Amino acid sequence: MPSQPNQNHLLIIEDDQGRKEFVLDGPVYSIGRDSRCDIRLFSQFVSRRHATLVRLPQEDGSSFYRIVDGDAKGKPSANGLLINGRKLQVHDLQDEDEVVFGPRVRAIYYLLKRDTIPSAPLDEYDVTLIGPNMMPDFDD
Repeated sequence: MPSQPNQNHLLIIEDDQGRKEFVLDGPVYSIGRDSRCDIRLFSQFVSRRHATLVRLPQEDGSSFYRIVDGDAKGKPSANGLLINGRKLQVHDLQDEDEVVFGPRVRAIYYLLKRDTIPSAPLDEYDVTLIGPNMMPDFDD
């Protein structure tokens, strides 16, 4: 179940295989080199179970994701996490945070809020419908 109807959590991963996008809506994600990870990283420089993402509730009914270095059992990764240029073990993700897992392996987190798209009744727009017979003939 998504965190709230008006938000989407997106994680964009760049690694040795290119760029991949993950829409986050689950409660927990494992991130690492292991083929059993929910979000697999392709690089010899990352741990098998490099990090864990956990969705946590907020008072307003929405939720946020916390990234934790290592696996769900508390075993840290070999190289740690570099988040927005700082080495951290735990971080509550904010829009456009950058997480570096190792050389040439990074993720950008986006919190997309759909309420920023204006919505108005259709009759407030000036719409003119045209048919094919109303188009000028350009064959000269």
